[in-house]
Amino acid sequence: MPNGRYSLHTDTGPAGHGPALIGEERFSCAPGPAGWRYVSKTYAPDGSVLAATDLTLDSRCRPLRMELRAGGWQVRGGAVDGVAWVRAAADDPAGDSAVEGHDRAHGFTGTSPAFLIATARMLRLEPGASTRVRLVELTEPVLAPRTVDQGWQLAGVDTHDTDSGPLLVERYTVADLATGEQRTVHIAGDVVLSAPGVELEELQSPPNTWPDSFTG
Repeated sequence: MPNGRYSLHTDTGPAGHGPALIGEERFSCAPGPAGWRYVSKTYAPDGSVLAATDLTLDSRCRPLRMELRAGGWQVRGGAVDGVAWVRAAADDPAGDSAVEGHDRAHGFTGTSPAFLIATARMLRLEPGASTRVRLVELTEPVLAPRTVDQGWQLAGVDTHDTDSGPLLVERYTVADLATGEQRTVHIAGDVVLSAPGVELEELQSPPNTWPDSFTG
């Protein structure tokens, strides 16, 4: 059961400086009765909790159940003829602030690296293949839903030698189809090795022995 820690960064920092640290996400993930489950909490540099993620995929890698908490808000959702969700204030047990939503999207996306893994698993691309995918984006701090269209290509699968055998790293090119902006995402098994704004800092119980460094 992989568990570890990602550092999360902004795309850009103050003038004259590089990306700024947002915080760290401590996660665990494993196969489950339905398919695959990922749970995490994100902590600010001062140790306060910024967000929590609980994502369960079914056997077809669709979001069977998804719950996010951040900024005093919570969103619960899943795959229902596309995806459906309910967004409400976290301190509203009666649900008076709840607003329901639905979209004929393929899944969800957000700040957590869990969503990159979920999308890659759902698409099941062969090397060199590409496709379009429609996702509902939920980002901190207010988790307001926004529909985005992305282009995903499995640009290649790289092999890294390790002490216990070869490590296969999938290299994806992910494009925002509204802006044309592209980013590169490296995934191995259940973890994101690197992506814009995401760095794997620590991993326990890995599926293999990781190289001393990963540069893509």
